[in-house]
Amino acid sequence: MEMVLQIVLLLLGFVALIKGADLFVDGSSSLAAIFKVPSVIIGLTIVAMGTSAPELAVSTSAALKGSNEIALSNVVGSNLFNLLMVLGVCALIKPLPIDKVIKKRDFPFSLIVTVLLFVVLGVGVMTSTDFSTVRMNDNVAILSRPIGIVMLVLFILYIAVLIYAAKKNKTEGEPVKTMTPLKSVLFILLGLGLIIAGGQFVVNSAKYIAAAVGMSETLIGLTVVAVGTSLPELVTSIVASRKGENGLAVGNVVGSNLFNLLLILGVSATLNPIPVNFASMIDLAIMAAVSVMVFLFCLGKKINRVEGVVMILIYIGTVVFAALR
Repeated sequence: MEMVLQIVLLLLGFVALIKGADLFVDGSSSLAAIFKVPSVIIGLTIVAMGTSAPELAVSTSAALKGSNEIALSNVVGSNLFNLLMVLGVCALIKPLPIDKVIKKRDFPFSLIVTVLLFVVLGVGVMTSTDFSTVRMNDNVAILSRPIGIVMLVLFILYIAVLIYAAKKNKTEGEPVKTMTPLKSVLFILLGLGLIIAGGQFVVNSAKYIAAAVGMSETLIGLTVVAVGTSLPELVTSIVASRKGENGLAVGNVVGSNLFNLLLILGVSATLNPIPVNFASMIDLAIMAAVSVMVFLFCLGKKINRVEGVVMILIYIGTVVFAALR
């Protein structure tokens, strides 16, 4: 009976996270529009943060509770899901065109950040780990507070570059629907409340379920929690594809992955340094390799259906591998 209750609470947590992110984006966008903030800036910042709010809530809650495995594996799992499943499914619906700016600026930056994170953590692993005796749950590295602070600084610089580029190009996005200031503030507060509560439900229920069925926190964070918190990105990208605006999908995924790596891991590590176990190092290596592969797919004009199928199959393979190890 307790297991059923925890599964229900996990599902309610996901619903609260997604609905909270929607309310937060609507309220924040409306308030920004009232103060004459250009809609393109709203899209680059508030909306992008909104779709990453579930991961932020879960990872920070996990970090504060000392459940560092969930904090890290949630980000790695979400990024893998975004790169392989979200883009793969969208390419399957219709070949994905690649925006030149994303190809030249955003994706290369995301790739560099991903590879650098693996290298920085991997240096210590290579020099101090006995690979003949190491176990998957052995801690082999640490995502320290200084690294977290550097990631947050990079995040702020990235946002500054986006805003500068948007102002320089004078591009406007879709007009933002406005509400009254009071209603906007209420939406923001209610959205934040749901995001925080949803994050607590997800972390607590995921920990209970992992312990009850013998799954590691790393595995449940990499799979169940990561997929649940990535639902906003999946829904947004699929809806865009079905409307014929599937070019938005790549930007949505790349932006979300950068937010996950720099903002969410940065905040989590700054709050509480994150020990990294051997299983998570393997997952980081997979994420780096997958990022390189998808970037190579993006060098053409489109990600085609065959490449989409390959991406989906690789995601299924990574989940099976994570479950079996």
